[in-house]
Amino acid sequence: MNDIVIANVVRPERVLAGSWIDVIASNLDYHRATFLWKCEGLTDAQLRQRSIPSSELSLLGLMRHLQGVERYWLHLRLTGTPPQFFPYRTYKTADGDEWFDESDPTPASEVYADYLTACQTSRDLLPQGTTNLDRIEPNPEYGDTDIRFILEHVIEEYARHTGHADLLRESLDGTTGE
Repeated sequence: MNDIVIANVVRPERVLAGSWIDVIASNLDYHRATFLWKCEGLTDAQLRQRSIPSSELSLLGLMRHLQGVERYWLHLRLTGTPPQFFPYRTYKTADGDEWFDESDPTPASEVYADYLTACQTSRDLLPQGTTNLDRIEPNPEYGDTDIRFILEHVIEEYARHTGHADLLRESLDGTTGE
């Protein structure tokens, strides 16, 4: 039985010249695929492994977080579409934030499917949310932002967490990448 959760990730070519939204959308897809590339070939147990001492961070936890990023920023903030969050187990941090509980028993294959669904919904909603890039969107964390900020922030989330994923993957099995 093959217990690999994610196999054969192919990163798309990025649009290097074109409309601003085409370049941003292609970069977002590239970063999504790069994150999944860091998870490629691993089992459920490996994706759950917390390989950094005193950390609750795992590749699976990052995947749960990134589906939340997709749903909060691109579904809710970009288009006003109420997100359909998967009911993952969470806990409150010392500063009152909510974070995914690493003991959540949801199989990694279901988390992966949920992540892919969140990404596809974001792709489908993108044209609707980017008709007016100057539109101001109130946000409780940052204050008023325009649509460009929202899109750039999602790429920032991917860049940051793909860096975390790179370190986690290397600590699991020595695999490194760019």
